[in-house]
Amino acid sequence: MRVQVAIIGAGPSGLILGQLLAKAGIDALILEAQTPDYVLGRIRAGVLEQVCVDLLDEAGVGERLHAEGLPHQGIELLVDGTRHRIDLAGLTGGKQVTVYGQTELTRDLMEARTRAALKTVYEAKEVMVSDFDTDHPRVSYLKDGVRHEVECDFIAGCDGYHGVCRASVPKDALRTFERVYPFGWLGLLSDTPPVNHELIYAKSERGFALCSQRSLTRSRYYLQVPLSEKVEDWSDERFWGELRQRLDGRANDALVTGPSLEKSIAPLRSFVAEPMRFGRLFLAGDAAHIVPPTGAKGLNLAASDVRTLGHALIEFYGGSLEGIDRYSERCLRRIWKAERFSWWMTNLLHRFPDTPPFEQRALEAELDYVVHSLAGRTTIAENYVGLPFED
Repeated sequence: MRVQVAIIGAGPSGLILGQLLAKAGIDALILEAQTPDYVLGRIRAGVLEQVCVDLLDEAGVGERLHAEGLPHQGIELLVDGTRHRIDLAGLTGGKQVTVYGQTELTRDLMEARTRAALKTVYEAKEVMVSDFDTDHPRVSYLKDGVRHEVECDFIAGCDGYHGVCRASVPKDALRTFERVYPFGWLGLLSDTPPVNHELIYAKSERGFALCSQRSLTRSRYYLQVPLSEKVEDWSDERFWGELRQRLDGRANDALVTGPSLEKSIAPLRSFVAEPMRFGRLFLAGDAAHIVPPTGAKGLNLAASDVRTLGHALIEFYGGSLEGIDRYSERCLRRIWKAERFSWWMTNLLHRFPDTPPFEQRALEAELDYVVHSLAGRTTIAENYVGLPFED
């Protein structure tokens, strides 16, 4: 088989890239190791920056998002029992975020690809990428016991942290940066109305908590827990009881509990791989970087990567090399700003087990300054809604 672009991974980043290329008339094949149901079963974040919403409109898949997504013009920080609202719209000239579950976003992208009869291969096993340091890269995969080979102009590695694309890069060509945090987030999804119309980020003596949502009838809650915790030890009753101890009275009065639809513990890490281009292989999304979820940047960063890559490939087929030559530089500048913000928010809002007393007091003073300072609140707001692209 011969295509112009082979995209490895059918998560949101790979699917968005596929849509952008299809609208430009560029022939792309998407390969995914899992089944469609497995991909849709991944429980992920759903806070979209305005630039991400704009990108989905550009890709032609924003109709249901605008109909069902929940615009949020602020967030609340609950610090030791006191609430502080960050007026996102007021501090950024009207910018906001939209709450729309990643599962629904992925479904929209899958359905658009099916309607357009675009090429996707699910359950593509033992994917291998090769010759990406030449003008004729190749991808091979196993499907139903048969080995297939794809010739292409470019390979887009949208296959996640554990994917084959970054692993196929020579070790001496890659530099990685990592910060592993000494705790995880225990998440619970329930068909209950949200406790608040905006997200609540809570810091308490017992640890961090987040009250999030997917819709007006589905809520997502998180608790900071030690990495030694096991999800099977957390009954629904225990989860709701612990959450109540980390919230204020107003939230507890509004909290509606119910049976969990899903519970899991996600470890937190910050990770960046540099560069993101290796000949004609490009890394995007989790294949190149991971952020802790505190700043709601993971999906948004992946979308910004494929925005940059999609435009670069369109420019290439229009006769310009500038976009692909500057892909890594452009992405990493934005990535490191988002990594810094997520790391900073994580440090401010979580309890670290081994923080010396001086540093703990300093962090508390910084958080106190941030929530009471116009400059501090503006810093959070500008980063949370998404920094502008610097094309």
